[in-house]
Amino acid sequence: MPLIKVLSSAAAPEKATVEKLLKSLSAKLAKHTGKPESYVMTAFEPDVAMTFGGTTDPVCYIEVKSVGTMNPSQTKAMSEDFCEYVAEMLGISAQRIYIEFADAKGAMWGWNKSTFG
Repeated sequence: MPLIKVLSSAAAPEKATVEKLLKSLSAKLAKHTGKPESYVMTAFEPDVAMTFGGTTDPVCYIEVKSVGTMNPSQTKAMSEDFCEYVAEMLGISAQRIYIEFADAKGAMWGWNKSTFG
């Protein structure tokens, strides 16, 4: 049920780097949310046409969604962790990364022919 999706204007790194990025983000999201990693989904979209602050310098947008409630201390810790890690992996300044955190109602999240609500 937790999802982390990374969209970036940066070029796609090598396949091994992408796999490392996604696997690390999966483990990190499971740890931060306290949910089993077996339910975590990750996605990465490179080469997205984007601007930030009126420039096309490398930029990144991250979505984090989860069923339940994320509290401010969790989102702050995730922002620090994910910004630092993604900046390092993709070579993008953390000042050019936005993260959107969204709580989802269980009935609004489907899986395995049903929902979590």
